[in-house]
Amino acid sequence: MTDEVMKDGWLATGDIAKIDEKGFIKIVDRKKDIILVSGFNVYPSEIEEVISHHPKVIENAEIGVVDENTGEALKVFVVSTDPALTAEELKIYCRQYLTAYKVPKFFEFCSELPKSNVGKILRR
Repeated sequence: MTDEVMKDGWLATGDIAKIDEKGFIKIVDRKKDIILVSGFNVYPSEIEEVISHHPKVIENAEIGVVDENTGEALKVFVVSTDPALTAEELKIYCRQYLTAYKVPKFFEFCSELPKSNVGKILRR
Protein backbone atom coordinates (compact mmCIF):
# COMPACT_ATOMS: atom_id res chain seq x y z
CA MET A 1 0.00 0.00 0.00
CA THR A 2 2.79 2.44 0.91
CA ASP A 3 4.45 1.93 -2.49
CA GLU A 4 1.18 2.90 -4.18
CA VAL A 5 0.99 6.30 -2.48
CA MET A 6 4.69 7.12 -2.09
CA LYS A 7 6.28 8.00 -5.43
CA ASP A 8 9.76 9.51 -5.74
CA GLY A 9 9.52 10.94 -2.22
CA TRP A 10 6.05 12.44 -2.79
CA LEU A 11 2.82 11.41 -1.10
CA ALA A 12 0.21 10.83 -3.83
CA THR A 13 -3.01 11.83 -2.04
CA GLY A 14 -5.30 11.85 -5.08
CA ASP A 15 -6.11 15.52 -4.54
CA ILE A 16 -6.49 17.77 -7.60
CA ALA A 17 -4.95 21.19 -7.03
CA LYS A 18 -4.52 24.41 -8.95
CA ILE A 19 -1.80 27.01 -8.50
CA ASP A 20 -2.89 30.61 -8.97
CA GLU A 21 -0.84 33.46 -10.44
CA LYS A 22 0.58 34.29 -6.98
CA GLY A 23 1.74 30.71 -6.42
CA PHE A 24 -0.99 29.80 -3.94
CA ILE A 25 -2.24 26.22 -4.10
CA LYS A 26 -5.95 25.43 -3.87
CA ILE A 27 -7.28 21.88 -3.64
CA VAL A 28 -10.28 21.72 -5.98
CA ASP A 29 -11.30 18.04 -6.01
CA ARG A 30 -10.23 14.42 -5.68
CA LYS A 31 -8.94 12.39 -8.61
CA LYS A 32 -11.22 9.45 -7.79
CA ASP A 33 -14.27 11.78 -7.99
CA ILE A 34 -13.55 12.97 -11.54
CA ILE A 35 -16.31 12.07 -14.00
CA LEU A 36 -15.27 11.32 -17.59
CA VAL A 37 -17.91 12.65 -20.02
CA SER A 38 -17.13 12.07 -23.71
CA GLY A 39 -13.42 12.06 -22.89
CA PHE A 40 -13.57 15.30 -20.87
CA ASN A 41 -12.74 15.48 -17.17
CA VAL A 42 -15.58 16.95 -15.13
CA TYR A 43 -14.99 17.93 -11.51
CA PRO A 44 -18.15 17.43 -9.41
CA SER A 45 -17.23 20.33 -7.13
CA GLU A 46 -17.40 22.75 -10.10
CA ILE A 47 -20.92 21.62 -10.98
CA GLU A 48 -22.00 21.66 -7.32
CA GLU A 49 -20.73 25.22 -6.98
CA VAL A 50 -22.82 26.43 -9.92
CA ILE A 51 -26.00 24.62 -8.87
CA SER A 52 -25.62 25.75 -5.25
CA HIS A 53 -26.10 29.36 -6.41
CA HIS A 54 -29.59 28.63 -7.79
CA PRO A 55 -32.00 30.42 -5.42
CA LYS A 56 -34.18 27.31 -4.94
CA VAL A 57 -31.34 24.90 -4.12
CA ILE A 58 -30.28 24.13 -0.55
CA GLU A 59 -27.59 21.58 -1.39
CA ASN A 60 -26.60 19.17 -4.15
CA ALA A 61 -24.17 16.41 -5.05
CA GLU A 62 -22.99 15.06 -8.41
CA ILE A 63 -21.99 11.56 -9.45
CA GLY A 64 -21.12 9.86 -12.71
CA VAL A 65 -23.48 7.22 -14.07
CA VAL A 66 -22.91 4.86 -16.98
CA ASP A 67 -24.07 6.28 -20.31
CA GLU A 68 -23.88 4.33 -23.58
CA ASN A 69 -23.26 7.50 -25.63
CA THR A 70 -20.79 9.43 -23.48
CA GLY A 71 -19.21 6.76 -21.26
CA GLU A 72 -20.39 8.56 -18.16
CA ALA A 73 -23.08 11.16 -17.63
CA LEU A 74 -23.65 13.59 -14.78
CA LYS A 75 -26.41 12.91 -12.31
CA VAL A 76 -27.19 15.50 -9.66
CA PHE A 77 -29.06 14.92 -6.41
CA VAL A 78 -30.80 18.11 -5.29
CA VAL A 79 -32.37 19.28 -2.04
CA SER A 80 -34.61 22.24 -2.84
CA THR A 81 -36.56 24.91 -0.96
CA ASP A 82 -39.31 24.67 -3.60
CA PRO A 83 -41.04 21.37 -4.43
CA ALA A 84 -42.03 22.87 -7.81
CA LEU A 85 -38.38 23.10 -8.94
CA THR A 86 -37.92 20.97 -12.07
CA ALA A 87 -35.01 19.29 -13.80
CA GLU A 88 -35.67 21.43 -16.88
CA GLU A 89 -35.40 24.65 -14.84
CA LEU A 90 -32.04 23.49 -13.46
CA LYS A 91 -30.79 22.45 -16.91
CA ILE A 92 -31.60 25.90 -18.29
CA TYR A 93 -29.82 27.47 -15.32
CA CYS A 94 -26.75 25.25 -15.78
CA ARG A 95 -26.53 26.06 -19.51
CA GLN A 96 -25.97 29.71 -18.59
CA TYR A 97 -22.83 28.93 -16.59
CA LEU A 98 -21.42 25.62 -17.86
CA THR A 99 -20.22 24.22 -21.17
CA ALA A 100 -22.61 21.68 -22.70
CA TYR A 101 -20.77 18.53 -21.61
CA LYS A 102 -20.81 19.74 -17.97
CA VAL A 103 -24.59 20.21 -17.82
CA PRO A 104 -26.05 17.32 -15.82
CA LYS A 105 -28.17 14.88 -17.80
CA PHE A 106 -30.10 13.45 -14.85
CA PHE A 107 -31.63 15.11 -11.81
CA GLU A 108 -33.05 13.48 -8.72
CA PHE A 109 -34.78 15.51 -6.03
CA CYS A 110 -34.36 14.42 -2.39
CA SER A 111 -35.42 15.63 1.01
CA GLU A 112 -31.82 15.29 2.27
CA LEU A 113 -28.38 14.05 1.22
CA PRO A 114 -26.30 11.51 3.15
CA LYS A 115 -23.55 13.09 5.24
CA SER A 116 -20.49 11.99 7.19
CA ASN A 117 -20.18 12.49 10.95
CA VAL A 118 -18.64 15.91 10.30
CA GLY A 119 -21.44 17.00 7.95
CA LYS A 120 -19.68 16.48 4.61
CA ILE A 121 -21.95 15.25 1.80
CA LEU A 122 -21.20 11.65 0.87
CA ARG A 123 -21.32 11.19 -2.90
CA ARG A 124 -20.94 7.44 -2.71
